[in-house]
Amino acid sequence: MTRGNQRENDRAKAAKKAGSQKKKLEGDPRKRQEEQAAIMRKKQAEAEAKKTGGGK
Repeated sequence: MTRGNQRENDRAKAAKKAGSQKKKLEGDPRKRQEEQAAIMRKKQAEAEAKKTGGGK
């Protein structure tokens, strides 16, 4: 059984998807880690406030 051009279409789609993804994280790793930690602390504080505030 033949697949026609489906194989070529799938390869083109996979290449486009792979090209749009970031290969490497940019910037200073320590600075990036601190920024992510600050975001997580903020989210945890908001979740704790929501939890103690009656769950609304």
